[in-house]
Amino acid sequence: MAEHNRHRLSRRSALGIAGALATVGAVGSAALTLSGHDTAGAAQSRRLTHPGMLHNAGDLNRAKVRVAAGQDPWLKGWNRLTSNAHAQSGWTPRPRATVVRGGTGENYTMLYNDIHAAYQNALRWRIGGTTANGDTAVAILNAWASQLKAVEGNADRFLAAGIYGWQFANAAELVRDHADFDLDAFKKMMLDVFYPMNDDFLTHHNDAYITNYWANWDLCNVGSLMAIGILCDDRAKFRRAVQYMKTGAGNGSLPHAVPFLYEDVDGYALGQWQESGRDQGHTLMGMGQMGAICEMAWNQKVDLYGWDDNRFMKAAQYVAKYNLGQDVPFTSYTWGTGQRGSMMSQTVISEAGRGGVRPVWDLLHYHYARRRRLDVPYITAMAEKTRPEGGGGDYGPNSGGYDQLGFGTLAYAK
Repeated sequence: MAEHNRHRLSRRSALGIAGALATVGAVGSAALTLSGHDTAGAAQSRRLTHPGMLHNAGDLNRAKVRVAAGQDPWLKGWNRLTSNAHAQSGWTPRPRATVVRGGTGENYTMLYNDIHAAYQNALRWRIGGTTANGDTAVAILNAWASQLKAVEGNADRFLAAGIYGWQFANAAELVRDHADFDLDAFKKMMLDVFYPMNDDFLTHHNDAYITNYWANWDLCNVGSLMAIGILCDDRAKFRRAVQYMKTGAGNGSLPHAVPFLYEDVDGYALGQWQESGRDQGHTLMGMGQMGAICEMAWNQKVDLYGWDDNRFMKAAQYVAKYNLGQDVPFTSYTWGTGQRGSMMSQTVISEAGRGGVRPVWDLLHYHYARRRRLDVPYITAMAEKTRPEGGGGDYGPNSGGYDQLGFGTLAYAK
């Protein structure tokens, strides 16, 4: 690394961050160790924090105050939220006993549309205080909790269990203290329907060779496992998710998701993303899935963002730089597929979907550039390009437009 190592904290910055974290901790934000590890004894004894997934009390309060004061960029983010069709209190849920993704009888569009409606209405209630939106979010979540019994389909059922598992739990976390929310019934649904599938995939990987599935398959199931652990105050599940990110055998763990590290001509550290040779749409999805996991962990006082010398930050810089139209290095990537591990290779980075827009960058910018005060120009440039971020319904009708909950400008601006 160059002598001015741009991604290491100076002593002054570390002290400033520690003081800032202590200050925001008074209003419910998480105070984290800067080493990337939580203290084992404290982790064993401390109760999980609520709200403590994608949103902490401090960030929600900041957004509430700044929107009420008419300040940007929060107001622009708020306007993006309130103009979304999913964020309206007239939304009517369409719960099903069985959701199918992949194969015959697919109906999972009903699920992800309702999840995003629940989340967006819940966010409006927490920030704007509008009773009707809170009631709508609760009605959607209660309806699904009372009916959903199974997620089925071909292998894609594991994607559904992962993506919609962590998203569902995040919507519920926002309204967990609403008087009409049946939290116990919702927890039961998450534990009976989503958790067993998350656990099965992370343990057996659908009986495939360990590298068969791309990073996002692991990531969405780790995210669901982590979110369910937080929602249900089950620290064992939460710890398992954290440990998988550090040492898991699949492609979603940090060492496998970011297999190669570099330094560019300007001295910035970069990390090749596991799906970069596949296409940029799934690579951007990975930024969102990994970012959600890191934020949920951060709000429980565990720093995965900074783990292994900011390994994920280096990948995000790499992905941002390439999608800004600049060149990045690429090392041939080889992996085993199917059940027996037949070998395949990618020799060049994929241009497919290059420059695409997904609401993943403000979360990363405001963490690394503002919370941590690190110099991350490529991440920052991508955030500026995509701001203000919307959410489900703003990025097309297909499932890819619903892979992230979004609204990072409103939620994370600092």
